[in-house]
Amino acid sequence: MSLTGPLAGLWMLLALGVLILVSGLPVWALLIGVSSLFAALGLAAGAFDLQILQALPVRTLGLLENDLLQAMPLYVFMGVLLQRLTVADALFSSLLRLFRPLAGAHGLAALGVGALIAPMNGSVASSSALLSRLVAPRMAHIDTARAVSIISVAATIGVVVPPSLVLLLLGDTMLMAHLEASRLPGYLQAGQRIINTQDVMHAALLPALCVLALWALVTWRQARKLDEKPPETPANRAQAAIALIAGGTIILLLAGVFTGKLYAVEAAATGAMLLVVSALLGRSLPAAGWQAVLADTLKLSGALFALLVGATTFSLVFRVFGTDRWLNALLLGSTLPPLATAALVLLLVALCAWVLDAFEMIFVIVPIVAPALIARLGDAQQAAVLLLLVLQLSFLIPPMGYAVLMARSRSGLPAISGRRLLGALWPMLLVQVALTVVVFAFPATVHWLDAPAPPASVQAPMAEDEIARQMREMSGAEPLEPNAATVPAAP
Repeated sequence: MSLTGPLAGLWMLLALGVLILVSGLPVWALLIGVSSLFAALGLAAGAFDLQILQALPVRTLGLLENDLLQAMPLYVFMGVLLQRLTVADALFSSLLRLFRPLAGAHGLAALGVGALIAPMNGSVASSSALLSRLVAPRMAHIDTARAVSIISVAATIGVVVPPSLVLLLLGDTMLMAHLEASRLPGYLQAGQRIINTQDVMHAALLPALCVLALWALVTWRQARKLDEKPPETPANRAQAAIALIAGGTIILLLAGVFTGKLYAVEAAATGAMLLVVSALLGRSLPAAGWQAVLADTLKLSGALFALLVGATTFSLVFRVFGTDRWLNALLLGSTLPPLATAALVLLLVALCAWVLDAFEMIFVIVPIVAPALIARLGDAQQAAVLLLLVLQLSFLIPPMGYAVLMARSRSGLPAISGRRLLGALWPMLLVQVALTVVVFAFPATVHWLDAPAPPASVQAPMAEDEIARQMREMSGAEPLEPNAATVPAAP
């Protein structure tokens, strides 16, 4: 296998995967290091010109002008601030009292908080940290494996519930992937325009609601079967008022982004300012607490932007070698049925997501595989939702799943074996697999919110000269020269 030919990109991916598993270094540093090494090899072998790499700074600055990336630090800020304020505590306590008549009230409340807070949190890691603090201390009455499983699944809700940061970033990536797929040979767009982030959010809503509903049903049935009886929770009017105001505000902001009334950066800025004002009025954080919030925000935002720069560098070198074109040609030329090829691509994504987090997947892996997946499925919205569901599924598979790792390390609960955790998680995983299969087999499940196609009557009528030209062509007469119908004859 050549180190400077189209297969060099596969060596890059292999080297990156091995180093991620054995080195313990930040992924952004590994991305830049591996791409720099292979770029040097390519330049030494004359595989490409140095001028191509000189376009990297301009390309990076162009990416940073994206309003979604401008919203990223605000999402991170909200996630960090929510971990230190009482808003999430009030929401959890109020939902716990609401679900108390039902079995599994703690699990249902955790799912509810995940559905409300996770889209504002920005990442699975942030959601996991928040839910571990809220839920774990109040689950002493249930089995540890079930408690970790509930925290894990609730932390991944932000992967599929619009308009989370993960979904927004994926939507932007899918727009570029759809453009690239439309240029592949043999791709039939079948009337579907190039999708945007709004299309991805609309497509993900029904599967996200199904995930929530089915996970809630599983949580209720498990608790009812085990006859779990949670301790009494005293009523607190102040918490109920905070939960009502905060819940209503969050729903309005999320609905504004979902319907396109607000940009993501506007909603993120509004939510961040409201949290800051509420914290200042309630004196919820001391000066040292604000310093810690800002320090964590800068640290996490810097890590995400560094990851973006590393992924941009890696993808540029990867594409310069032509590996992306080689992979697309290989997948499009496969003798397997199109759906079988698409299933293999999703399996590859699942294996990568088992050891990477959501942002690493979106920045590095998805741009490589998404064009071929769209071409094989013929439906970009279906491909986007399948990628989201597969990511969410991989994050929940022990022992390497990202959400499981975060929940086990941050919950403070006693250590448990992977086998016990898998025994508690398998009903949730079964739900996820079944829903993924349904979306794979029935693409209509992601199109129920699509805008209707414009009726034929909306089309502008043809001009008289165009009608005359088509009539002459249909009758076998010589076609007119351009504008001949409108040029007066010479006297």
